[in-house]
Amino acid sequence: MNLAYIPSPSISQFQIGPVTIHIYALCILAGIVAAVWISTLRWKRYGGTFDQIFDITIVAVPCGIVGARLYHIITTPERFFGASGNWVEMFKIWNGGLGIWGGIALGALGAWAWCRDKHYPMALLADAIAPALLVAQAIGRLGNWFNQELYGGPTTLPWGLKIDAAGSAIGAGEQCYDGRTCPTGTLFHPTFLYEMIWNLIGALLIVWIGSKAIKALKAGSLFAIYVMWYTAGRTWIEALRIDYAHTFLGVRINVWVSMAVFVCGAIALVLIMQRGKDPALLAEKLRTVTEIETYGEEDGKGGTDAPAPASASDAPASAAPGSPVPPDAPAPSDDPTVPTRS
Repeated sequence: MNLAYIPSPSISQFQIGPVTIHIYALCILAGIVAAVWISTLRWKRYGGTFDQIFDITIVAVPCGIVGARLYHIITTPERFFGASGNWVEMFKIWNGGLGIWGGIALGALGAWAWCRDKHYPMALLADAIAPALLVAQAIGRLGNWFNQELYGGPTTLPWGLKIDAAGSAIGAGEQCYDGRTCPTGTLFHPTFLYEMIWNLIGALLIVWIGSKAIKALKAGSLFAIYVMWYTAGRTWIEALRIDYAHTFLGVRINVWVSMAVFVCGAIALVLIMQRGKDPALLAEKLRTVTEIETYGEEDGKGGTDAPAPASASDAPASAAPGSPVPPDAPAPSDDPTVPTRS
């Protein structure tokens, strides 16, 4: 008899009038909000603004969701196609099925395209969002707990996960994904909890490394560390899971992907440290871009900070013809429409 265990929620959704609210979706939204908040704090230290992060989020999040869903569809096509598949399920993301690899890849591509258009340093953005992504992923894993899905094999550890067989969550009818019958009361490895803890530790570690080695690191290094940390944890956590997954040489595809991405992250870190740019230089560029955006918005709104064109009537009354020009006076321009700043 197990005297200690982690209970599972008895529900994974609730109703507000005719609307069904999926807790999995709420966890994803909460993770996005947390990521935006953390990223904004870090981005502002580089000289950016909340509006810039918000605009990037508007582009990157939809791209990331599409990418995450596409990865899941590609790696588990039998769920959506074929005799036993239902293509309509592709659009029901609240039932689970978001692959982090596709989400990061397509989300990063969307963010890169926006940063390129706006002239924001992408390497700085990557460093700013590195710990934020880990926090968002940790919060998102709570959705797997409510769905009672993606748990590990049977365990007798006191933090084992107990499935609520009487509930309406996904895991209620899928206790042993491999087809075996598990005895009543069997506990399972709470892989959602393992990944939550791993990600939160990684977020703190990246912040600590950034504060201690800020002068030694090149821009983009922290994101490479994020990739390595997450994939290292995902490798052993993925190996614990018993839900159905395609395998290659007896190893789950996602384990192979984790190891491959880890190697890519390590190579990227070496290249960044050799050829990357100084964060201080990129931060100066970001501050310049931010200043241009700010002045542009103020001028467009008719703000008082916009200087007026110089004219003869602007000269001081005491300035007689032929008198020397004061040293702080703006240089004359041949084009009367070009404003000058003092």
